[in-house]
Amino acid sequence: MIKHIVMWKLKEGSCEQMHKFLEALQGLKGQIEYLRDLQVGVNVNPKEQFNATLICKFDNMEDLNKYAVDPRHVACQALIKGYVLERACVDFEE
Repeated sequence: MIKHIVMWKLKEGSCEQMHKFLEALQGLKGQIEYLRDLQVGVNVNPKEQFNATLICKFDNMEDLNKYAVDPRHVACQALIKGYVLERACVDFEE
């Protein structure tokens, strides 16, 4: 099992866009057959620099790579294009 964790730091004033983006990502749950689990969240700790996170699971790296180019996922990414200051990602085996 591969756990995929992504965090975004967004420009100030992009709260509405961030929520649209996270809602769209959450909507992928149950829509993409190789996506085993998906959670999104907004950072509640003002001492930390990242605003939002995605945690999802895949059976293997091949499925994660399919997800990366899936048109439904790419459409979600387009919602925050231009709003992202930083992005961090880690993928690891559980």
